[in-house]
Parts: sequence; C-alpha cells; structure tokens
Amino acid sequence: MTQLSLVIPAYNEENGILDIIQRILDVQDDLKKVDVTLTELLVVDDGSKDKTAKLTQEISVKHPVVRLVEHPQNKGYGAALKTGFEMAKGDLVGFLDADGTYPPEYFPQLCTAALQGADLVIGSRMSGSDSQMPTTRYIGNRFFATLLSYISGRHVTDSASGMRIFKRNILKQLYPLPDGLNLTPVMSTRALHESINIIEVPIPYSERVGNSKLSVVRDGSIFLQSMLWTAMMYNPVRILGFAGLAGIAVALLAVILVVLARLQGITTITGWGLAGLFGATVAGGVGANLFFLGVVFNYLVTFFHNTPIRQGLWGTPLRIEKRFGLLGTISLIAGLLLGAVTTSLGLNGWALTRLWLYFVSSTLLILAGTQLIIFWIIIQILDELKKRQLTL
Repeated sequence: MTQLSLVIPAYNEENGILDIIQRILDVQDDLKKVDVTLTELLVVDDGSKDKTAKLTQEISVKHPVVRLVEHPQNKGYGAALKTGFEMAKGDLVGFLDADGTYPPEYFPQLCTAALQGADLVIGSRMSGSDSQMPTTRYIGNRFFATLLSYISGRHVTDSASGMRIFKRNILKQLYPLPDGLNLTPVMSTRALHESINIIEVPIPYSERVGNSKLSVVRDGSIFLQSMLWTAMMYNPVRILGFAGLAGIAVALLAVILVVLARLQGITTITGWGLAGLFGATVAGGVGANLFFLGVVFNYLVTFFHNTPIRQGLWGTPLRIEKRFGLLGTISLIAGLLLGAVTTSLGLNGWALTRLWLYFVSSTLLILAGTQLIIFWIIIQILDELKKRQLTL
C-alpha cells in the first residue's frame, strides 16, 4: 500500500484539535479501500499557549499513528507545515488546518487523484457545492485564483486551499516556501510554473472552530505580493510586459487624439490637455521600460533555471526582442530627421504653436530608439552567454 503522512499545523487550537484528529483516524478504513495507509499523523504545535500540545500528547498514547511535534515558540503557519514536511516519511504527504474547516473525509478522493498520476492534488473550496466561507474571503479567493490563472497561463480555482496531497518527491521543486499563511498561494504559484501536474478536487468548506487568525487586508496583501514575486521568478514579462503594454496603449491613445485635433485645425492646448499629454508621455515612457525590462529579465531567469526561454507574454517565447535593434535604429533615425526638419522650419519663421508637437515627437522617437538599441545589446550579450552555458 502507498504510505501517507498527514500534517496538521496547530496554534492555540485546543477547542478543535481532538475533533479533527479523530475525524482523520476515522477515515483510515476508507483510505485502505484506495490502497493507502495512514503511516503517521504529525501534529505540529506551533508554540501554543493553550492545551493543544497536551491534548495531542494524550490522544497519541491511545493512537501511536499520531505524533506530536512541538515548536518552542510560534514560527508561523508555513514554518509548522515545513517542519512536518521534513519529518514526513510517506510517499504521499498531505495537510489540512486544525480548525475543522476542511473535511478529512475527502482525503481518499485526493489520494485517488494522486495515485492516478497527479503530483499535487488541491481540495478546492471554490468549486465545492457546500461552502460556508464568508463573503469577503470568497471574493478574495476568487480574485487570487483568477489572477494566478492569468499570470501562470493555467487554470486554477483555489490558489490558497489549506487541504492538499502531494508526492513527497516534488518538494524540491516547490521550495523555498515562506513561513507564514502565504505558503499555500506560493506553493500553487511555484507548482503551476514548474509544470507540476495539478488536479483540483471539489470539497465542502465549513465554519471554523474558534476565532480566525486570518486578516483579510493584511494577509490578502501578503498573498498578492507573494504570488506576484514568485511568478516574477519564472516569467517576469508576463507581468511587466502587460503592465508596460497598458502604459504604451495610453500613450498611443493620446497620440491619436492629438493627431485628430491637428487635423481639425487645433494647434493650441489647454491646461488640462497639457496635463493629459504629460501623463500620457510618462505612461508611455514607463510602459516601454517595463516591457523592455520584462523581456530582459526573462533572459536572466533562464540562467537560474538553466533552460532555454520557455515562456513569454502569451505563454510562449517572445520573438519581438530579436527586432529591438532594427526597430531602435529606425526610431532613432526617424527622430533625428524629424528634429532636423522641425528645427529648419523654426529657423525659417514657423510659429512654435505649429512646431511643438513635432519637437515632442522627435524627442520621444530618439529616446525610444536609444532605449531599444541599449536593450538589444543587453539581450545579445545575454543570449550568447546563455548559449555558452547550455553547451557546457
């Protein structure tokens, strides 16, 4: 039979720890029906100040499969889980919270999915038919799942579920993992970008026993930051590239509006128009830099993963960076020519109200061309270094 190690991180859970342990013990017969045996149930007491450790110790005397692991002081949800992961001996490792929100009765279904080929099985609260999740947390979890699906290019319904089963041999692909409550979204983000085979199994979700330790605002912001930073370690252009394109789109919209105004004979600009033009220029400049940086960072990431570039803006490698040199040269020459012509017209008596748009356009073309050429040079160097690395 396949051996299963289950981990329960517990911090001041005296009101619910015995119930969740007993529910797990009661599911052992169902686990055996799918050829899985519960080798150990590791309860990691994370420096609790109540009777959590004492109650766990007492039940472990009657049920040797239960093992108490104690942190002398509170280290965090993720730290408690990682302690359990390191001590786990089973081929499959699973975990769930101690507060009774997740149903251990569904572990046989999760194990079945793992035995059928999944490397990581997530109990999805968002696709379950019976959920008692508070509305604010439901909206937050839906947002994070949608965001993670976008930045990874793979669909997921629950990015932060605290009930999972995974094959112990994939841990090295999932590490490093944080010590806090953000361990689960970071695990999901890494797994999706590591192309780990993930299956989600719908589960019901219940009201927790005792007071929640989750802060929607504080922990939500940590979840968001953790997911974005983790994704940046794999495919930065997926985030920076689209942010950059948004800024460039704002600039292009401003250009279209200015051109339409000129075609209608409008040569002056109001205070609000000037502010809008300034904002669009900044958005375009920042957007272009973000896009270029995203492309360059993708090259840098390949050095650490020691693989060819495998991802991009739309989930496939970009090719436009190969044209940066040509595009930069064209932009630089066009900017210089436009600047020269505009200067000549000014020296021949043309009014500034007629020429300011051309001067601005010339400046932007020169700056954009210079940036493109600089980034093209950087990419060529990185590309050659990467080729050399792959041949060693």
